[in-house]
Amino acid sequence: MNREEIKQILPHREPMLLVDEVALENGAAVGSYTVRGDEYFLQGHFPGNPVVPGVILCEMMAQSACLLADRQKTGEGYTPYLTGLNNVKFKSMVRPGDTIAFKSEIIKAKGPFYFIKSAGYVGGKLAVCGELSFAVIGGE
Repeated sequence: MNREEIKQILPHREPMLLVDEVALENGAAVGSYTVRGDEYFLQGHFPGNPVVPGVILCEMMAQSACLLADRQKTGEGYTPYLTGLNNVKFKSMVRPGDTIAFKSEIIKAKGPFYFIKSAGYVGGKLAVCGELSFAVIGGE
C-alpha cells in the first residue's frame, strides 16, 4: 500500500501520517517511513543534532502496526485506536535521511482488541521495539 491507500484505513493526515508504505507478508505488516529532515518534530529536537523523538517512533510503529489490526475487519468505517504500549525499548537513534522499517505481528486478538508485537529497524539495526494494543471501533 502506498500513502493514498493507507489513508483509506488510517484517519491520520499530514503532518501526522508517519508511514510511507506497508505490505502484508506472511501474516505480518511490514511498513516503512523515510525521515526527510523537515518534519515538525525535528525543529526543536535537537537544534544542530536532529533525532526523531521516542514518542514519534512509537507513533510510526503504531501506524504501521494498526494497519494489520484493521485488515482483520471487513467493511467501511473502522478506526483503529491505540490503547496501550508495553515494554517499549529504544535501541538506536533515528536521524534525517534514515528509513525505518517496521515489522508487526498480531500476538492476540479478543473482540475489538488487538495485541501486536512490533519492531523498527534502520539499516538492519534495531531502533525501537515494543508491544502495542489497539481497539478497532466502528463499522456500523
